[in-house]
Amino acid sequence: MLLESKNAIIYGASGSIGSAVAHTFAAEGARVFLAGRNLAGLEAVAEKIRAAGGKAEAAVVDALDDAAVQAHVEGVAETAGSVDVSFNAISLPQTRIQGTSLADLSPDDFDLPMTTYPKANFLTARAAGRRMTAQGAGVILTITASPSRTAVPLMGGMAPAWAAVESLSRGLAAELGPHGVRVVCLNAAGMPETPQLTEVYGLHADAYGISREAFHQRMADRTLRKRLPTVAEIADVAAFVASDRSGAMTGAIANLSGGMIAD
Repeated sequence: MLLESKNAIIYGASGSIGSAVAHTFAAEGARVFLAGRNLAGLEAVAEKIRAAGGKAEAAVVDALDDAAVQAHVEGVAETAGSVDVSFNAISLPQTRIQGTSLADLSPDDFDLPMTTYPKANFLTARAAGRRMTAQGAGVILTITASPSRTAVPLMGGMAPAWAAVESLSRGLAAELGPHGVRVVCLNAAGMPETPQLTEVYGLHADAYGISREAFHQRMADRTLRKRLPTVAEIADVAAFVASDRSGAMTGAIANLSGGMIAD
């Protein structure tokens, strides 16, 4: 198994991406520590993982609360003996954030993703990085989306926030690399089966005056394979990147856009 005997913290673990990655990590042998603000949702994910034979624990942790993040990381290290993987998959409700032109967007709606995603990733990566540096090993994963690297209208502050997370990931990789810690950002597109993306498609479809199905097809047509990546595909890559088999990879933005970005 790719992650046998690894201890992984997943923030936003009750969401579509976080829960899928948690299930995949556990199936690959990791002991997963599910963190987020919705305890009931986290426990539901943990129960399914345990029912499948995996190891999972849940805790309420606000990724924007520095003290809470630090205390949780230290608690995991004390309980499990190490923190081997940290993956931040937090998300925001998209209402008003996308689907409005920048010229018409309020400062507060622009600020929300800008002050949430980079800060939350900084706090969780900093806490993990301190522990992993002391261990001499570890992997920090972040996740963004294709508009961070393409010119896409009606994204509000989301695209700039994702670009900031990618820049943060590269800086962390440069600083933590000499201490044996790898940092990789997953740049994804698609995942049409997630409730969040369904909401996003609705906002953009309404802005363009087309159906959600038509907007979905427009997005799929921008990929080289003419289909959008799935959550399961993203989770499989996350497990591989987090594993020792990807030991040569750090400071990278892993392209999971289905060819929407060709590089």
